[in-house]
Amino acid sequence: MPLAQSHPWQTMKFKEEEVNSQEVEDMVTDQQQAGAPGGPSSNSTETEINLAHAVERGSLPKADPSQFELVKVLGQGSFGKVFLVRRLVGHDAGKLYAMKVLKKATLKVRDRIRTKMERDILADVRHPFVVALEYAFQTEGKLYLVLEFLRGGDLFTRLSKEVMFTEEDVKFYLAELALALHHLHGLGIVYRDLKPENILLDADGHIKLTDFGLSKESVDDKKTFSFCGTVEYMAPEVVNRKGHDITADWWSFGVLMYEMLTGSLPFQGENRKATMNMILKAKLGMPQFLSPEAQSLLRVLFKRNPLNRLGYGTNGIDNIKAHPFFKSINWDKLYKREVMPPFKPACGSADDAFYFDSEFTSRTPKDSPGAPVSAHSKELFRGFSYVAPLLGMEVDDPSSSSNGIKVKSGAAGVASAHMSTLGSPLPVRTTAINDDYDIKEDMLGYGSYSRCVRCIHRATNQEFAVKIISKEKSTRDVDEEIEILLRYAPQHENIIKLRDVYDDGTYIYMVMELMRGGELLDKIISQKFFSEKEAAAVLAILTDTVSYLHLKGVVHRDLKPSNILYADPSCSPRSLRIADFGFAKQLRAENGLLMTPCYTANYVAPEVLKKQGYDAAIDIWSLGVLLYTMLAGECPFAAGPDDGPDKILSRISEGKINLTGGNWDTVSAAAKDLVLRMLHVDPQQRCTAAQILQHPWITSRDSLPDHKLSFKGTQIKGALAATFFALNQPPSAKLEPVSNSSMLQRRKKVESSSSNMS
Repeated sequence: MPLAQSHPWQTMKFKEEEVNSQEVEDMVTDQQQAGAPGGPSSNSTETEINLAHAVERGSLPKADPSQFELVKVLGQGSFGKVFLVRRLVGHDAGKLYAMKVLKKATLKVRDRIRTKMERDILADVRHPFVVALEYAFQTEGKLYLVLEFLRGGDLFTRLSKEVMFTEEDVKFYLAELALALHHLHGLGIVYRDLKPENILLDADGHIKLTDFGLSKESVDDKKTFSFCGTVEYMAPEVVNRKGHDITADWWSFGVLMYEMLTGSLPFQGENRKATMNMILKAKLGMPQFLSPEAQSLLRVLFKRNPLNRLGYGTNGIDNIKAHPFFKSINWDKLYKREVMPPFKPACGSADDAFYFDSEFTSRTPKDSPGAPVSAHSKELFRGFSYVAPLLGMEVDDPSSSSNGIKVKSGAAGVASAHMSTLGSPLPVRTTAINDDYDIKEDMLGYGSYSRCVRCIHRATNQEFAVKIISKEKSTRDVDEEIEILLRYAPQHENIIKLRDVYDDGTYIYMVMELMRGGELLDKIISQKFFSEKEAAAVLAILTDTVSYLHLKGVVHRDLKPSNILYADPSCSPRSLRIADFGFAKQLRAENGLLMTPCYTANYVAPEVLKKQGYDAAIDIWSLGVLLYTMLAGECPFAAGPDDGPDKILSRISEGKINLTGGNWDTVSAAAKDLVLRMLHVDPQQRCTAAQILQHPWITSRDSLPDHKLSFKGTQIKGALAATFFALNQPPSAKLEPVSNSSMLQRRKKVESSSSNMS
């Protein structure tokens, strides 16, 4: 996939005095320029916010540091630290939060005002896509903001790993962000610091806007004149200090969109001065690989006159929603979080901080005492304490806890040797698996280079399955399997879940959920009968899962019956899981970026697309073999385990499917039609997963007959195993007489033509 042009803008000549060098260097963030033309007078519309109105909500009991246990360090700066903490008291005891700890003594006056501003805004804002403030409190030397813990990290981390997103990804994130900004604007708040680092992902993959330190509550809809934010994302009216309002956020919205779509910033010079000059004057060259709708939206967002910018005015959000780029968005469902995110963070345990910088998470969490501050500073932060109303109703007596913050010791190491195909580290632990799991000898399955056994998590006593892979014997790309399971399994209930991965140098251990119900085929064989209705219910679940994978550009390529299992003994269709992604592949562009099929046409070589389509057709064929077996009670291409690969492959290539006699005499015509479509010998004419889900036999499965179809016992399992074994074997060479070789035929032609010429 082509990235954005190295220089996507056309440089326009402009006079040097347009942005004076000394003036640029003097532009201090949030520093007002009193007396500047058009700037604020002594009656500035920017006022210090009184916190009193947000403090006395129900006279809730205050929180304090002793009520939280430090778990990990999530980040650190000159201002202080951000910890992952666990609540120790109250009805939310055990819940994890992110706690921002600020040292009063190191905060400049400007930073103190920002901190109070952030606390007050967060106390008033409750929105699905804005981070929630749960507690705020202070000690003699420190300020504490306790926020919801967002395990997915920030959008910048994902963007840096994937370079750029598909338009469908960008559309989802921008739509949620637009709703968050509209809510803030409705409260009279200008955000002013929109960038990927300030957009976090929760465990489900939805966004949360955070960091309101630069936000401003406008007064009487007047403009504000502070020069603040990250310069590359600033609107022209912020750069030239002529006054700005909420419309400035929509320019930053456009910068973010451009960056997510192209992997680069639209305006970025060698230094701050050059960048600001580009924002004011440079003409943006639009990357032509973007869709017309995306280009159109960027053009109306990058209007230098805020009055002409999309998003301006009372109907601004309605105009944004109505833009063709967002045509496929159901805004009501989006607000209710009913739209599936394009990416779900691979989060393991509840306190997993994989998406946070290991430089910080590897440190031992410690909250050192803060130096006492002056009486003036104490007065400045009067009214800082806060407890979210829903949380404070059942806060336990804080006197029952200790006087200090408890610290959780130790954290498992994470290896950086295992990398995803995008170059980002996979969460593979280098610590000994026996430290965390008790490995049993119960054999659950085995292969030529791996075995699967039961294990017990020592801390929770929960049972899991662990796949033990020999690094010396295995020729497969284990990292590909790990990445696929981490990326896609959390988003679909019928894909087996990966919990932990360990690498001891000799073996790789993949800890997964234990399939207590066993294999699908074993269940059918044990009950000896299976009805059309049961078969349709099973196929619907499996096809829905395969459809999801294909939609995400993933092909399984090994959907044999032994890789389809039940998660629990109920053996209900909903508990089915597709397992063993050892042969699975993800669709990528030539530069290694993951792609989805809807975004590949211009950026992936035709032969790659053809191969991907062929692999997807193999998945459908495998499901077709399973469907035939469930309905006929026998395997379509092998009579038993003793059939050789050549004989089986010959039957498959002939494409002859017998749908007469035995169970077929009572099977519906719709079922037979679907079997033929799924087992079509030509992959290009084979139906897709989406077409299967729309087939009448599937859509009307609740009304299918309950007539029990007989099964032919254990011979079926051996026959199916032989079939899939044959498919994975390289074709055998057939020796023919030398006289039949094409080389000899060509030589004869040459000799014949030479003799004729002579």
